[in-house]
Amino acid sequence: MSDVSTRRLSRRAVLGLGAAAFFVSAAARAAQPPINTLTGGFFGGAGDTAILGYDTVAYFTDGKPVKGSDSFVATWMGAKWKFASQAHLDLFKAAPEKYAPQYGGYCAYGVAVDNLVSIEPDKFKIIDGKLYLNYDADVQQKWLKNPIGFIKTADSKFQTLLKQ
Repeated sequence: MSDVSTRRLSRRAVLGLGAAAFFVSAAARAAQPPINTLTGGFFGGAGDTAILGYDTVAYFTDGKPVKGSDSFVATWMGAKWKFASQAHLDLFKAAPEKYAPQYGGYCAYGVAVDNLVSIEPDKFKIIDGKLYLNYDADVQQKWLKNPIGFIKTADSKFQTLLKQ
């Protein structure tokens, strides 16, 4: 077998393995249940804590995700919300709708494409004073190509998706 034939075969093998890994990963993700909501409520993680324990006010005040503390907790919409400080807890209590993520804490892109999926707390964007979370970096890249369009689509689909 020539060097050229061997290189072609090697490229095909690598591409084939890469494709297989992609599909196995996608299947594993699809098999996982949505973990961002609670039974009968929104915003929960694997348990009863909103945004996997991150301080929702910090996205607005600090411009980044900040882990909340068990010392500063509120209950709203069936979920436990943790905050990094008393000041953040007080801001949330005064206007929870202002600080809560859109779509019950589900991935904004996922809602736009008919899926209720979990998020990574560090994949976020604030647009027009609203917090949007995304599943992961790859999904966020797609979403950021047209966030206003995806928001419009997700807004029209969210309530229907919740009923399914």
